[in-house]
Amino acid sequence: MQPFTTLTGVAAPMRRDNVDTDAIIPSRETQSVTRDGYGEKLFANWRYRPGTREETRDFVLNMEPFRHAVVLVAGRNFGCGSSREAAVWSLVQFGIRCVVAPSFGEIFRSNCVRNGVLPAVVDHVLVDRLAASIEADPTHSTVTVDLLEKTILAPDGRRLDFAIAPFARDLLLAGKDELELTLDARPQILDFETHDRSARPWVHEIRITPERH
Repeated sequence: MQPFTTLTGVAAPMRRDNVDTDAIIPSRETQSVTRDGYGEKLFANWRYRPGTREETRDFVLNMEPFRHAVVLVAGRNFGCGSSREAAVWSLVQFGIRCVVAPSFGEIFRSNCVRNGVLPAVVDHVLVDRLAASIEADPTHSTVTVDLLEKTILAPDGRRLDFAIAPFARDLLLAGKDELELTLDARPQILDFETHDRSARPWVHEIRITPERH
C-alpha cells in the first residue's frame, strides 16, 4: 500500500450514525475471487436503484463534486457490524483514503490501517460542523489531511485535530502492514536468534516425549 503523509481533495459529507459494513458493501456484492472491481460496489444499496446500476439522484457520492471524494466525513460508529475487509477495499477502489468520524467499529478501523486508509477520530461536534459547512457550499469541499501533524485543514481555514493510535500512524506513514513491518526486522530477528542459541542453547533444544500407550 502507498505511504500516507498528506492528502488534499474533495471531502464528502455523510452524516449517518452506525453505518455498518453491510451498508458499505452489501454481502451480495462480495462474491468475487479477487480484490478487483469493488469500487463500483461501494454503498451499492444507496447508490443504485434496486437490482440495477442506475444511480440514484439523492445519494451524496452520486453528486458533484462528491463523486470524486478522497475523504469521507461520517457519523458515529462508522464501519460497525461484520469484519468483512471488502468494505475497506471498496472505499480504497472508489478513491477514498481517509474517513473522518467521531468513532469507528474496531475491526473496521484495523482493516482501514492495513489497507492504507486513515481512520481519523474527531470530536462529534467538529465533525458535524465540518459536514454541515460542506453541505451548505459544496463548491468549497476541499480539505487537507496531514498525518504527520494529525490535523485536518477545513475549507474555511480552520484546523481540526484528530486522534489515531501511534502504531497505526506509524504503519500508515510507512505504507506497511504488521507483517511487512515484521519482515523489515528479519535481520535483527535472525541476529537475536543466533546470539540466543549461543547464550541459551537449552532453550532451542528439540525434545520429543515418547507417547505412552
